[in-house]
Amino acid sequence: MTRRLLLLSSSRDAAGVYLLHSASAIREILGPSVKRVLFIPYAGVTISHPDYAAKAAVPFATLGYHLQLIGDAPTAVDAVAHAEAIVIGGGNTFQLLATLHDRNLLDAIRARVHAGAPYIGWSAGAVITAPTIGTTNDMPIIEPQSLRALNLIPFQINAHYTDFQQPNHQGETRAERLEEFIAVNRGVRVIGLREGSSLRIADDEISLNGEGTAPVFANGSARMEYTAGDDISFLLRG
Repeated sequence: MTRRLLLLSSSRDAAGVYLLHSASAIREILGPSVKRVLFIPYAGVTISHPDYAAKAAVPFATLGYHLQLIGDAPTAVDAVAHAEAIVIGGGNTFQLLATLHDRNLLDAIRARVHAGAPYIGWSAGAVITAPTIGTTNDMPIIEPQSLRALNLIPFQINAHYTDFQQPNHQGETRAERLEEFIAVNRGVRVIGLREGSSLRIADDEISLNGEGTAPVFANGSARMEYTAGDDISFLLRG
């Protein structure tokens, strides 16, 4: 299967640097031939699409890439079909998926990625590559036609994963919520991407990047923690 994906937990590192903390990974995934990237800002809710694109354009320009806002194209489907690379930013995953459904873009994006176009997504833009958005942290501020997503990978992603538990807070931890997911969705694995971590996928090869560990949840198995350099290829085998 042809696919080149860079999936980031967050757009910023611990110091607040926007995207440039992943500069080498972005250059690696885009390669020397890509000059223009198509930006899909649909996860943005409290920021306008042009403002979101202007913000994202700065680090990409620093890296030598021109960012094109999908809304500036005559039609969104045509823009995806001819994109050299696709970039989907973070925000609210339900808003993102609802818009992709409404504009008939799920199949178009999937086809373009399978045809060889590199894909970069952070936060919601990473979560959306899974079979569903069932492991997002976001509030369902809008109801999409379905929770089914791009299905570019056979496992689920939980972005911004954390073990933090606020003192005296009686609600579920993030781990407990993901354990609920795998209890209902048997056979589906979930990886938690901590801040500063990312996944790079090239065809049937996958690597974890970042300094922290990444937990993998699977029904019937103990939670396992992986670090950069560990073999996590089993995630791509479904």
